[in-house]
Amino acid sequence: MNAKIRDLILTTFLAIFLGLFLSGLMILLLGKNPLTAFSVLFSSIFRDRYTIGEIFVKATPLIFTGLAFAFTFKASLFNIGAQGQFYIGAVVAATLSILFPYRITILAMLILVPLAGGAWGALIGYAKSKFSANEFLVSMMSTYVALAIMNYLLRTHLMESKGEYPQTDSLVEKVWLPIFIPKTRLHLGFILAVLIAIAIWVLLYRTKFGFRLRAVGMNPDAAYMSGIKPGKLYVAAFFISGALAGMAGLTEVNGVQHMLVQGFNPEIGAIGIGIAILANAHPIGIIFASILFGALQVGGTIMGQRSGIPSSIINLMHGYVMVFVIISYAIRSKMTIRRDKLRLQKETTQL
Repeated sequence: MNAKIRDLILTTFLAIFLGLFLSGLMILLLGKNPLTAFSVLFSSIFRDRYTIGEIFVKATPLIFTGLAFAFTFKASLFNIGAQGQFYIGAVVAATLSILFPYRITILAMLILVPLAGGAWGALIGYAKSKFSANEFLVSMMSTYVALAIMNYLLRTHLMESKGEYPQTDSLVEKVWLPIFIPKTRLHLGFILAVLIAIAIWVLLYRTKFGFRLRAVGMNPDAAYMSGIKPGKLYVAAFFISGALAGMAGLTEVNGVQHMLVQGFNPEIGAIGIGIAILANAHPIGIIFASILFGALQVGGTIMGQRSGIPSSIINLMHGYVMVFVIISYAIRSKMTIRRDKLRLQKETTQL
């Protein structure tokens, strides 16, 4: 087995174990038995078809936001604004659904929503390319602008007909994403997310564009000297990243919520970052990491209902896992550097 793959597997499992272990300690401090709680968590995940379907429903937007961070990360860029791009996608999806309540609107949304999210993300790439702006800060601040736009629209043009709550009216069933497993909420968005994740893998590892993007990520100066223009790649990378995050908004509004509500899913962008790091920014790995987080969300909710544990413990569980995932990434990076140094020393000695 490749040393990097072995390190990834070992550190990932260790990160998950430590995250759950600390969560268990918190449950113990609440006067509950952590073994009983975790037994309920894992046994409840596969109790019926509906619950299993919910795991993939929860995983769907996480796949998109995980891909959104991972794609720019391959170019050593940090898209911290997936939350804002998610909101832009959700606003566009809700607006189209309300203005054009027809089945064919779904097809239009599959084109226009990614374009809107991509355009919002491309602004970050343009600022990076044109003005050498810090993409971390620009993408983070763009989230607040997107949130303000959504809140404004939900209190004005998109506000429900009674004018009492900052949300839209319920969307007509014609614009809902089709459910492909009866007696569940599992919609077509999950299949779409998996197919797009595979497409992103092909784009990154089987095309010239992907090679250039990864080359810029490894060394932008060397890439420039070889004829690659990093500026254009920055814009393209953030466009694709924003399009992916926008698709998460579409799947949530038209696949689950069936309306747009102010401030919904406020942590989906942050969780996507943890998922991308957990999967080492690999598109296929992001699918499985998202399913894992989806299972924790669903099982954790049931655990809270059955064990009398506050629902906030689920957020702590996610937080602990993500913290150890980030630590594991730093450890893997140091191990890789150390391994490369030893290899170079050995080769130099042999010469």
